Amino acid sequence: MTKDECKAALHNLFPMWARERSSDELDHPSFLDFKRWLGESGYSHYLNFRSVAGSYEDAEAWFDQYFKQAWRR
Repeated sequence: MTKDECKAALHNLFPMWARERSSDELDHPSFLDFKRWLGESGYSHYLNFRSVAGSYEDAEAWFDQYFKQAWRR
């Protein structure tokens, strides 16, 4: 899959993951928890794309932007 296809898929998966979390967990959403959930749910292939920075780095940046945590970067 291309980077853009994976980005679109991950943006659809972010709210699915969030619905399974408590409000306390969403106060400080964890990319590592999201990554673990992807693997357990059969979606880890969306982290396999070519990227200069690295697919995990890009996916974490998208995660932080989606959950308004980009200030942590």
